[in-house]
Amino acid sequence: MTYRCPAVYCDHVAARKFKDESCSKTEVIVITETIEIQDYLKSPSRPTIDVRSPGEFAAGHIPGAVNIPLFSDAERADVGIAYKNRGRNHAIGLGLRLVGDKADALLQSLSRFKEGENVYVHCWRGGMRSEAFNWLACRTGLVATRIVGGYKAFRRAAHESFAEPLQIVILSGYTGVGKTAILQDLQAAGEQVIDLESLACHRGSAFGGIGQPVQPTVEQFENELFKCWRLLDPNRPVWLEDESQSIGKVNLPLSLWKQMRAAPGIFAEADRQSRIELLVREYGDLPANALGDAIGRVKKRLGGLRYQQAMAALEENQIAEFADIALSYYDDAYTTASEKRPRGNLVKFTLARAGVAKPLVDLRELGYELVKTRP
Repeated sequence: MTYRCPAVYCDHVAARKFKDESCSKTEVIVITETIEIQDYLKSPSRPTIDVRSPGEFAAGHIPGAVNIPLFSDAERADVGIAYKNRGRNHAIGLGLRLVGDKADALLQSLSRFKEGENVYVHCWRGGMRSEAFNWLACRTGLVATRIVGGYKAFRRAAHESFAEPLQIVILSGYTGVGKTAILQDLQAAGEQVIDLESLACHRGSAFGGIGQPVQPTVEQFENELFKCWRLLDPNRPVWLEDESQSIGKVNLPLSLWKQMRAAPGIFAEADRQSRIELLVREYGDLPANALGDAIGRVKKRLGGLRYQQAMAALEENQIAEFADIALSYYDDAYTTASEKRPRGNLVKFTLARAGVAKPLVDLRELGYELVKTRP
């Protein structure tokens, strides 16, 4: 007798079912469900199990996924070498032996999930690793659904989404004008905002990495960005801070970067004193040696005299003076960069003070007007 087990059962459940009916001969064939990547992205939240090796997972993964590797990095390499040198069947045999040796550990890893719980499973291309793991997950009583195309399909969907045109509004302005604070206010008011610097764990200058978590890989940055990007309403403005293509060690996707360069922008202006005060609030409590190292990274462009003045101010804990010297450099750098890559349709907006746009509704209306009149 053959029982074809759908995703809502596993073979040991099916066998028990027939045993209870006093059937002595039971052949069980496990049939697992699959899901296309676009349907997966629209589906309700449920655990996603990434069975790739730890190194693959560390390089980049679907946000929120759990890594239960079928092979270690070394084992994965061995299987690949076996496939190249001795063929597919030999590689499959080696893979089966490796998995068999760690079956107990894999089952223990799956014990974190409840019997009958719905999970998604994927590997790199949605092939043999995820198929094998799906079979094992089904045996534990999980409702396992394999993602067709695996992580590669997710990455393809991410890159395609960054090329889809959106109504982007760029918030620009000199260093210390408080662009991040203004974006936070816009988001609190219901606007669509993506904080690229927060996702990159870097503020985008020589000082940008101080006090920040370790930056993600470029691949993982794109994955986290895609998590936000795919939920945006294309019929409403999307607010982004003006950035160079690199934020620290992370690069923006080229297709998104091109959209940003072509998008209309708002140049926020604030008086110099309020900009200095904002920088003192944001950076004043950071270690002096970290600030000194940061200003040292732009020493050549800052100039010897200004560098010495900045270090002297830092040694005397004159943070406002230090910030004033730094602003002189960054204002010049911004002007030079703007001349090299001019942006069209850049409208000035005067802030009440650095980091404060009052009334905020005026800024919002200006953004809507810019995207509406965009060619």
